[in-house]
Amino acid sequence: MSKILSILLLTALLGSCNNHPDTEKLQARIDSLEKKLAGSYRPGFGEFMSSIQVHHAKLWFAGLNENWELAGFEMHEITENLDAIKKYQAERPESGSLDLMKPASDSVDRAISRKNLASFKNSYVIFTNACNDCHKKVGYNYNEVKIPETMPFSNQVFKKE
Repeated sequence: MSKILSILLLTALLGSCNNHPDTEKLQARIDSLEKKLAGSYRPGFGEFMSSIQVHHAKLWFAGLNENWELAGFEMHEITENLDAIKKYQAERPESGSLDLMKPASDSVDRAISRKNLASFKNSYVIFTNACNDCHKKVGYNYNEVKIPETMPFSNQVFKKE
């Protein structure tokens, strides 16, 4: 008998919690925030890739001019964009292939930290090839990346004086 009474009492208590006047206000607030979040801006996959392409070109000229501080910054920006793709575009199947880039990007990072131009050039080629290998793997083989021939921006100094 006491079990039945306990269950009835517990049910009554739980029922009264759901009828609290603030519950409806809180639910309305949650619904409003979820709606705002669903409509908020989220960069697309292509926007991230375009940013990576810019940093890829800038990385080349920074390394070529042995501006190791700028090269490190550009490599960091590339890595940051790859991480952002995994976070904000996780539902895209292409995002799962980005880990292919890790060994090549680590190689570029090592060359930059050693301030070794020959190693940088070699690792940059490997990194560029890894980009193209990834593009091929996900069906974007028509989007081939290459070592840039001209500086991407005329308003930035790549060679330290």
